[in-house]
Amino acid sequence: MLNDVNLWPLIGVAIIIAGFILRFNPMLVVVVTAIGTAFAAGFPVDKVLAAIGTGFVKTRNLPLIILLPLAVIGLLERHGLRQHAQRWISSIKSATAGRLLIVYLAARQLTAAVGLTSLGGHPQMVRPLLAPMAEGATENRFGRLSAKVREKLRAFSAATDNVGLFFGEDIFVAFGAIVLMTTFLKEAGIDVEPIHVALWGIPTAITAFIIHAVRLYRLDAALAKDIEHARNTGEWGDEAAADTGTPDMHNSKAQGA
Repeated sequence: MLNDVNLWPLIGVAIIIAGFILRFNPMLVVVVTAIGTAFAAGFPVDKVLAAIGTGFVKTRNLPLIILLPLAVIGLLERHGLRQHAQRWISSIKSATAGRLLIVYLAARQLTAAVGLTSLGGHPQMVRPLLAPMAEGATENRFGRLSAKVREKLRAFSAATDNVGLFFGEDIFVAFGAIVLMTTFLKEAGIDVEPIHVALWGIPTAITAFIIHAVRLYRLDAALAKDIEHARNTGEWGDEAAADTGTPDMHNSKAQGA
């Protein structure tokens, strides 16, 4: 006989989707989702508050761990880290955005596969180093870039970090998701060793690397085509003039002087 299933706790999914679509504060969305899901599941108020308090006590040192590296990165950016990264990559004549991102994708996957997931990331690697280097390599080939091209390069840089981390960490045997999967399977009566789950993640990681590397290999040609089309149609001058992104290397050199 089938028992009635309470589907109201799934309202948390709707809250998350609505919050992200409306661009509310992510922390506020997560908190409201947790409280809404708990009440929909019939949790008493005292139990919800106790769970929130326990979580806060366990993670009260987490903000310090997050804020200290961000402060250091912000200080480095203030002293021209992005401009120096652009200037350095531009000195390598054979460097292109696609080649640079392919190298980073391989490095990100390999380091994540051995558990070094903190070596990359959007705030500590993509924003201050990877994206400016991709912009510098492209600027070295085509001159000053428009805002549209810069945003495209930044999007590919962030996507490359995501792909490398997501599929690389699945190979690490002590990764939390692998432990969760093996525990869930054991509760269902399926005995699986974590090392076997990690090994089966290798073909997926290789496939993901090949697919994204092909996209990055084609990125340079796509950029050249977009830039040529914009210049032929007269759109390039307006976009480049309206660009308020990262300062170009010539202005940086003048400021340094």
